[in-house]
This record gives sequence, C-alpha cells and structure tokens, in this order.
Amino acid sequence: MTTDTAQARGKVLWPVAAWFWALQFAVLNPLLAVLLVAFYGATPTEVGWVLGLYNIGAFVASLVIPALADRTRDYIRPLVFCALGGIALVAVLAVTTSLPVVVLALIILGGPPGVGSTLLFAQLRHEGAPPAQVIRTRAIVSFAWVIGPPLATLVTAAAGTPAALALLAGIGVVNVATALLLLRRRTTSPINVAAARPRLLAQLRGWNRWGVVAAFTLLQSTNIATVTIATLFVCHDLRAPIAWAGIILGAAALLEIPALLLLGRLQERRSARLLLTGGWACGVAYYGLAALIHEPWQLLALQPLNAWFFATVAGLGLTVFQDVFPSPGLASGLFTNTRRAGAVLAGLVIAALGSSLTPYRAVYVAAAVIVLAVLITAATLHVARGTSRAPNHTLGSGS
Repeated sequence: MTTDTAQARGKVLWPVAAWFWALQFAVLNPLLAVLLVAFYGATPTEVGWVLGLYNIGAFVASLVIPALADRTRDYIRPLVFCALGGIALVAVLAVTTSLPVVVLALIILGGPPGVGSTLLFAQLRHEGAPPAQVIRTRAIVSFAWVIGPPLATLVTAAAGTPAALALLAGIGVVNVATALLLLRRRTTSPINVAAARPRLLAQLRGWNRWGVVAAFTLLQSTNIATVTIATLFVCHDLRAPIAWAGIILGAAALLEIPALLLLGRLQERRSARLLLTGGWACGVAYYGLAALIHEPWQLLALQPLNAWFFATVAGLGLTVFQDVFPSPGLASGLFTNTRRAGAVLAGLVIAALGSSLTPYRAVYVAAAVIVLAVLITAATLHVARGTSRAPNHTLGSGS
C-alpha cells in the first residue's frame, strides 16, 4: 500500500470512527428506558434507579479508562476494549430476562462504550492533531447526536425493540472494526512520546485549572437547563403548539454543525481567547433576548446565537482542556464530565427557580447571568495576569 493510499484511508477512517462511536451512544440513550420496560417489565421507579446506576458507572468509566490510557500512552487498545464491551452489552440485553443481571451489565459493560469518543479525541491529541481537526471531528459527533435519537425511535416504531437491539449490535460491530483498523495504522508522535507529562495529581493541582473546569461546567449547565425547559417555555410562556418546540430544538441542533465547522476554520486564524469571548457574548445575548420574547418565531430566529455559543463551548472547549491538561485522556475525560456535572447543576437551577412567577423564563435569565459572570471573570483574570500567558488558555495556564 502506498503512503498516499494509507493517508487517504486514514482521513476516511477517523470520521467514520467518530460517527459510529457517537451514534452508538446517541441510539442507546433514548432506547434504554424503552428496552427496560419492554423486555424486563421495569416500573417507572425501577427505570429511574437503573438509569441512575448506569450513569454512575459511565461517570466512573469516563475518568478511569482515559486515566489508565494516559499511563501507557496507548488510547487505541482501550478503544478496542470499549468496543467489545458494547457488543457484550447488547448480547446480555438480548439473552437475559433478569433485571438485576441487566443492571449489573449496564454498570460494568455500559460505561466503556460511552468512553469511545473520549479516547478518539485523546488519540487525536496524542498524534499531534491541530485544534481545527479536533473541532471538525466534534462536528461529526454532533451530527451523530442529531441523527441518533430519531433513528432509534424510527427503527423501534417500524420493527419493534428487537430491531433496536440489532441496530445497536450493528453499530457495535462497526466500532470494533474501526478500532482494530486504527490499531493497525496508529502513529505515535516522537515528540509526544519523549515529552515528560506531569503526574496525574500534579495536573489536578492549581486554582487556574479548576477554574477552567468550573467555567465550562457552568456553561454546560446553561445549555442543559434551557434545553430541558424549552418545550415547557414554548407551550406555557409563549402559548404556542408543542410542534414549535421540536422545530426550535431541531434548528439549534442542525445549526451547531456548520457552526463547529466554521469555528474550526476560524481557529486557524484567530486566537482561542477571542473566539471564546465572542461565543460567550453570543450566549449572553441569546439567553437575555430569549427571556424577553413573546412569540415562538422570535425564539427560532435567535437559534444562530445559541448554536454559535454552544459550538464554542463544545468544540473549542475541548481544545482548551487539551491545552490546560497535558495528558490527553485526562483532558478529554474531564471535559466530557463537565457535561454530566452541568446536568446536575442544571437540575438545581430549574428546581431553585420553580417557585418564581415565570419559572421557565427565569431559567433563561439565570443562564444569561451565569454566562455573563463567566465572561467577566475570565476577562478580569486575563487582565490581572497580563498577556504573558499562552493564548490558548482561557482562564490561565493551569500552573
């Protein structure tokens, strides 16, 4: 095989791998509750407990597996392990009729498949991929999340839950194949191998590093909180049919993909700090204006601001973490978990505002205040430290 052919196949392999790893998680999440009820007769309370335990297992896996991969500086072999875990999970779901067995399988086997995308981003960083490539790969992940849930529901509606399991199995087989192909063609950057990375505990020290984690957790929480109450906001506050909520949420998800692609191109010519500042300013504008509107079409018209804001958080944020934390697995794992921690915080925000006169509108106000506070804090810290720090670090170098 010529070098040009190998490079061409590599360029195709990375997007395919990113697509199917994200698609596996995007299909499993909306199907899981349906499978628990249809196959195992789980009650609503049992569904809640099972999903909670599953998410705890996924949280632990997203920290432990990348950290172990950092120790060996090998991210593809663990990726193969995660792919086999996805196949094993589908096999258990297909053959067992015991809910406790399913719970155990979800905790042990369900977490690793969710780490696949994290390991892919870690390997990209390990190979020295530029931030623009990381952001473009993140756009592929976003597109999979747009397609995954409707694909899962359409397959289930058309052919039943067994077909949904078959879909998951097929995706799992592709993930095993792409992981093995990546294992065959992986390249290791001599610079990355020779460079001495700080120990794990050393990387977790420093207020600046935890400031980055806190900032992106807060930013993630605003997106999750507003998406969670969007349908209720449209129906109760804007007094519009529920179909408007679907149109608005779909528009936001679709606009995120070109926003990420454009952001990847701009990142090659503009500093990360400038792009983040602009993106966060769009977030303040979006949430602030959304709190003032009274018609659903107005909320739809604001979605480009929403998409650009979240593209900077989800796409550029990952590259910031990879700059702040030298170990690629740790960086990608921590960034992934800002989304999970943000979900917890979003629930607290929604609950705290539940007794206000207009609780759903108040969530948008709170989101605007949170993003504005992050923006002002980041700008203040930057001015206080001067401009001698690395330009790609948002809230500091992590020292």
